[in-house]
Amino acid sequence: MPKTEPKREKAIVYTHPTCGYCDLLKEDLVAKGIEYDEINVSLKPEYWDEVERLSGGDKITPVMVTADGEVEIGYNGIGCNYG
Repeated sequence: MPKTEPKREKAIVYTHPTCGYCDLLKEDLVAKGIEYDEINVSLKPEYWDEVERLSGGDKITPVMVTADGEVEIGYNGIGCNYG
Protein backbone atom coordinates (compact mmCIF):
# COMPACT_ATOMS: atom_id res chain seq x y z
CA MET A 1 0.00 0.00 0.00
CA PRO A 2 1.50 3.38 -0.99
CA LYS A 3 2.35 5.86 1.71
CA THR A 4 -0.02 8.81 1.92
CA GLU A 5 -0.01 12.22 3.53
CA PRO A 6 -2.86 14.71 4.08
CA LYS A 7 -4.43 16.22 0.95
CA ARG A 8 -3.32 19.72 -0.04
CA GLU A 9 -3.94 22.36 -2.72
CA LYS A 10 -0.68 21.73 -4.60
CA ALA A 11 1.92 19.02 -4.80
CA ILE A 12 5.22 19.46 -2.95
CA VAL A 13 8.43 18.44 -4.69
CA TYR A 14 11.66 18.07 -2.72
CA THR A 15 14.60 18.69 -5.07
CA HIS A 16 18.37 19.09 -5.25
CA PRO A 17 20.11 21.13 -7.98
CA THR A 18 22.55 18.34 -8.88
CA CYS A 19 19.73 15.84 -9.51
CA GLY A 20 18.74 15.64 -13.16
CA TYR A 21 15.73 13.50 -12.24
CA CYS A 22 14.34 16.49 -10.34
CA ASP A 23 14.47 18.55 -13.54
CA LEU A 24 12.70 15.80 -15.50
CA LEU A 25 9.96 15.53 -12.89
CA LYS A 26 9.42 19.30 -12.82
CA GLU A 27 9.26 19.40 -16.64
CA ASP A 28 6.60 16.66 -16.61
CA LEU A 29 4.56 18.46 -13.97
CA VAL A 30 4.64 21.72 -15.95
CA ALA A 31 3.70 19.89 -19.18
CA LYS A 32 0.75 18.27 -17.40
CA GLY A 33 -0.35 21.56 -15.80
CA ILE A 34 0.18 20.25 -12.27
CA GLU A 35 0.88 22.99 -9.75
CA TYR A 36 3.55 22.35 -7.15
CA ASP A 37 5.67 23.99 -4.51
CA GLU A 38 9.38 23.21 -4.71
CA ILE A 39 11.64 22.76 -1.70
CA ASN A 40 15.30 22.77 -2.66
CA VAL A 41 17.00 20.79 0.10
CA SER A 42 20.41 22.27 -0.76
CA LEU A 43 19.04 25.69 0.24
CA LYS A 44 16.86 24.36 3.05
CA PRO A 45 18.78 21.40 4.52
CA GLU A 46 16.39 21.22 7.47
CA TYR A 47 13.98 19.47 5.06
CA TRP A 48 16.25 16.44 4.67
CA ASP A 49 14.56 14.98 7.77
CA GLU A 50 11.20 15.26 6.01
CA VAL A 51 12.61 13.65 2.84
CA GLU A 52 13.97 10.77 4.88
CA ARG A 53 10.66 10.34 6.72
CA LEU A 54 8.69 10.31 3.46
CA SER A 55 11.11 7.97 1.68
CA GLY A 56 11.42 5.46 4.50
CA GLY A 57 14.91 6.53 5.53
CA ASP A 58 16.59 7.43 2.24
CA LYS A 59 18.27 10.76 1.55
CA ILE A 60 17.00 10.86 -2.05
CA THR A 61 15.53 13.33 -4.53
CA PRO A 62 13.11 13.93 -6.05
CA VAL A 63 10.41 13.14 -3.54
CA MET A 64 6.91 14.34 -4.35
CA VAL A 65 3.78 14.50 -2.24
CA THR A 66 0.87 14.88 -4.67
CA ALA A 67 -2.12 17.09 -3.95
CA ASP A 68 -4.00 13.85 -3.17
CA GLY A 69 -1.36 13.01 -0.56
CA GLU A 70 0.40 10.18 -2.40
CA VAL A 71 4.15 9.99 -1.84
CA GLU A 72 6.24 9.30 -4.94
CA ILE A 73 9.95 8.59 -4.66
CA GLY A 74 12.21 9.43 -7.61
CA TYR A 75 11.28 10.11 -11.21
CA ASN A 76 9.67 6.96 -12.60
CA GLY A 77 11.26 5.18 -9.65
CA ILE A 78 14.79 6.55 -10.20
CA GLY A 79 16.41 9.25 -8.09
CA CYS A 80 19.67 10.67 -6.81
CA ASN A 81 20.86 9.36 -3.47
CA TYR A 82 22.73 11.72 -1.12
CA GLY A 83 23.50 9.49 1.76
